[in-house]
Amino acid sequence: MPRHVLVPLDGSPQSRHALRFVVDEWSDAHVTLLHVINPVQAGYSAGVLPSGSEEWYQEAKADAGEILAEGRELLTADGVEADTTGDIETQIEVGRPAATIVETARDLGVDHVVVGSHGRRGVSRLVLGSVAEHVARRSPVPVTIVR
Repeated sequence: MPRHVLVPLDGSPQSRHALRFVVDEWSDAHVTLLHVINPVQAGYSAGVLPSGSEEWYQEAKADAGEILAEGRELLTADGVEADTTGDIETQIEVGRPAATIVETARDLGVDHVVVGSHGRRGVSRLVLGSVAEHVARRSPVPVTIVR
């Protein structure tokens, strides 16, 4: 049974399913909730004015804080007491999501990564890529993909 689990959260239903899986399977594990701010999402709007990028980053950071707070609430909701959920940490990183998740797993020395999958197939998967697949292929520890 894992003692330290990394759960990347992006605010999607799939990432919430991954978190519920951790609650159901390893409620006493130490959990680190991770949100990765992807600078690619800033697009051209952040580059228009020098202050635009800072404003975009502050909004992204505030959104990340809300997503992580919701994740923390989900871990302690539905009758799961805080003391049986183990320790809960939150972390915000900036970078490409898949690579940052793998790097964070390595840096924190987690035992397991649980990631939600959007279940894309065909052309959309080729064009958009698959964060879950990248993490599963490159992670230094076992990965559970939840759909």
